[in-house]
Amino acid sequence: MSNTPSNTRVRRTERETTDTEETATESEQNDLACPECAGNLVVDDEHGETVCEDCGLVVEEDSVDRGPEWRAFDATEKNEKSRVGAPTTNTMHDKGLSTNIDWRNKDAYGNSLGSRQREKMQRLRKWNERFRTRDSKERNLKQALGEIDRMASALGLPTNVRETASVIYRRALDEDLLPGRSIEGVSTACVYAAARQAGVPRSLDEIADVSRVEKNEIARTYRYVVRELGLEVQPADPESYVPRFASGLELSDEAEHRARALLQNAKEKGVHSGKSPVGLAAAAVYAAALLTNEKTTQAAVSDVADISEVTIRNRYHELLEAEETLGLA
Repeated sequence: MSNTPSNTRVRRTERETTDTEETATESEQNDLACPECAGNLVVDDEHGETVCEDCGLVVEEDSVDRGPEWRAFDATEKNEKSRVGAPTTNTMHDKGLSTNIDWRNKDAYGNSLGSRQREKMQRLRKWNERFRTRDSKERNLKQALGEIDRMASALGLPTNVRETASVIYRRALDEDLLPGRSIEGVSTACVYAAARQAGVPRSLDEIADVSRVEKNEIARTYRYVVRELGLEVQPADPESYVPRFASGLELSDEAEHRARALLQNAKEKGVHSGKSPVGLAAAAVYAAALLTNEKTTQAAVSDVADISEVTIRNRYHELLEAEETLGLA
């Protein structure tokens, strides 16, 4: 018995599939190109049109507006009219997906509830809170993420740092790195690591000031978390501290640029090796203020940078010597 008809049918099917794919690809390319001049097409959502960038041909009009049917003129009105909640976030232990019962004892029309209804709502709030943290892991995560948010707010860290710190803590919890260590210590180490990864570092002293654990424990826990999770944390760049210190001292842009130049010279001479980046940045800001004839003192720089005046003096002389050596060379 011959299989020729069957093979022919298979080849014909494969050929038809290939032709269909080529036709679909050509149609997609035609949709992205102008039919007149083959130029790029741009969708104008405001006017509901698809227009060619090159010749101005209106290819499509009266397109469907997929936005909301209402308009809002400020953030408060937008929040009131919106029918969706906030996006999911790692900064909350349930990622913001749970339901919250309003603390106000009012119904949907704004009328006050009766005594029996208030008691019922109070019981519902209590059980809702219990169900949100069903096991020890959820309770641990809730406490730690609250600590991360508190410290990030005190340090003025942006939202992306809080998200990163929350993800690092979740990884540490999943990898079972917490036994034998405090929740506050691990959460503080996660904030320190996230700030360095995001390029907005804070010194260990600044972290310790807002934390509930000692500086030595933070440093020890940080090294442990970075090693066990394999985090890629680059050494802190002294230049990343300069804008914050200059802003705290109310120095000019000229002084800030001068401080950056001093630090770049120090890197070329290798003076920064083995030195605290905070101390180098503070000394560079102090030296730049003097070089640009702006009034500041070592005590003021010490308060802003949270570092001793002795360190500032030592690093200050090293930075000036490095610049003089480069000038002579």
